Amino acid sequence: MKLTMSLNDLFIAIFFFIISISLSLHTCYSQPQEAPSPSSTCNSIFLSYNHTNGYPIPPTNPANQSYRFESTVTILNNGLDDLKSWRLFVGFQHNELLVSATNAVLADGSSLPASVGNGTVLAGFPETDLKSAIETAGDWNQMGVQIKMVGTQFGVVFPDVPMPDTIYLANDGYNCPSPTKQGNNTMHLCCTEDANSRSNFTAEDEFAPRQDGDLIIMYDVIRTYESNYWAQVSISNHNPLGRLDSWKLSWDWMSDEFIYAMKGAYPHEVDISDCVFGRQGQYYTNMDFSLALSCKRRPTIIDLPPTRADDSILGRIPFCCRNGTILPPNMDPSKSTSAFQMQVFKMPPDLNRSEFIPPQNWKINGTLNPDYQCGPPVRVSPSKFPDSSGLPTESTAIASWQVVCNITQSKEEIPRCCVSFSAFFNDTAIPCNTCACGCNNNPSQTCSATEPALLVRPDTLLVPFENRTWEALDWAKLKHRTVPNPLPCGDNCGVSINWHLLSDYRGGWTARITLFNWGEINYADWFAAVQLDKAVPGLEGVYSFNGTTLPGSNNTIFLQGFTGLNYLTAETDAAKPRKHPRVPGKQQSVISFTTKRTPDINVAKGDAFPTKVIFNGEECVLPSILPISTGEKMRAATSFLGLVTLLVLLLLLML
Repeated sequence: MKLTMSLNDLFIAIFFFIISISLSLHTCYSQPQEAPSPSSTCNSIFLSYNHTNGYPIPPTNPANQSYRFESTVTILNNGLDDLKSWRLFVGFQHNELLVSATNAVLADGSSLPASVGNGTVLAGFPETDLKSAIETAGDWNQMGVQIKMVGTQFGVVFPDVPMPDTIYLANDGYNCPSPTKQGNNTMHLCCTEDANSRSNFTAEDEFAPRQDGDLIIMYDVIRTYESNYWAQVSISNHNPLGRLDSWKLSWDWMSDEFIYAMKGAYPHEVDISDCVFGRQGQYYTNMDFSLALSCKRRPTIIDLPPTRADDSILGRIPFCCRNGTILPPNMDPSKSTSAFQMQVFKMPPDLNRSEFIPPQNWKINGTLNPDYQCGPPVRVSPSKFPDSSGLPTESTAIASWQVVCNITQSKEEIPRCCVSFSAFFNDTAIPCNTCACGCNNNPSQTCSATEPALLVRPDTLLVPFENRTWEALDWAKLKHRTVPNPLPCGDNCGVSINWHLLSDYRGGWTARITLFNWGEINYADWFAAVQLDKAVPGLEGVYSFNGTTLPGSNNTIFLQGFTGLNYLTAETDAAKPRKHPRVPGKQQSVISFTTKRTPDINVAKGDAFPTKVIFNGEECVLPSILPISTGEKMRAATSFLGLVTLLVLLLLLML
């Protein structure tokens, strides 16, 4: 009996064990396989960085060996709202060169490979938004993204891992703590919404709001067909001191698109070879590619001259054909925008009337202008245009993207203009700094890039630098100043500006500003901005220029030429070129100030000299020292006035 009970118990136990195993297997295979959840405790935006692989790559360099690194960044939206136009900062710190990145582009408009050793911001592409789990029923493919990165780093030897310094969400409206490190190859954090800095759009908004910036580029699809579409590109200047001359605009096509026709602008280089020998030629077998304009993955576009404005084939586009000049809006609002249209052909699998992939990695620059850094295109509400037929109606773009560009000052950027100082109380001018705009690497010219520039007489500033040597040496000899050997290099600036303190009298003072163009380009519609921290409220008049206080500012004077006198011409030959040096283009004006509204200003001690000067949007280099008042001329002027007063009093007494 005991044996029977034992066998029954054993049978029952085996039966329930088999049933439990079957249920476990059924549960395992019946439930859908879920994407891994990095953090179940984060109820907002979860970020993680995981270094997955790395090994040394040629060449061998023990002092600074290069290594391949592979890593994965994960972004997961565990919040209630959509994450629109996500941006992620990765704090690289080992001189990394990023070679490839899936599902993302560099937010500063750079193309890969790119140097990211000081950290970089990644933006989503092709999907820019991450939906919430609630509206997707937890679909990880819609609420999350993985970025697989491959690149080169230097100096971190195995088994050490080249981890970034930090990662965080770069979108406005989120607070991100310092990441938590897990082992030696993973870091993660949870970014939460900032109640005091919420974004100005909600999950119900179909498009992101339009942003402000120094320069706004709009990419509007205005006509669409199955295999191609027409896009209008407009460039609008929103900065009162920003400007572009002979602009060049470039971008990257992401899906083998090519430009077939254009109106209002033209490729800098017409090249169809990539189409003829590439996928485009294999698909469009019946297309005459000799009529196409550009098949480059990264084309460069330039503006057309004014003579093409009424061309029936290339022109007749509003705001086109101005030789690439875009002025500040306060100079002329009608000339602060440039626009063109182009016909873009698509490639499979994007052959659909409603399928558009905007170009990425936008870059724009000019000749003597500030540098702009452009973000990725963001889908915004469709633009509206006045009806071309003249009817009081508006037409709406099919799709619109906004690219925001802001003026940036790069550490590697070489300035292109400089400023010299002089004053009535000192017979010596302080020229532009040595190599202010970079040094000439001509080996035949031996000069010092570190010695300070030689002081000169004010009239010597009218002479090209290569002809100033003897003038500067004679002046140094006369003033008993030592001269270095080798002599300092020139400033190498295309444009130089002299600020001369002309007079200082009771109740006011005057200055003279002179612009020199040492280059070969004429500057039409030039402008200059002079920042004087204390003196601008006392501005009385500008006599040869059109000069006003910059709108919205109390410390900057905005200068431009009058109509007909708004050209700063290029350098030309002298009347007797064999005897005299070349002559720079020159513009000059006197500016007067009153001290009624600035009673505490000290002219002789430096308050009358600019703290910043901008020419055509480019910030110029200022001298590191100011002219010194020795007091001799000031005392002489005071003694002379005293003598005149005494003589007048004596004459009155005699009468």
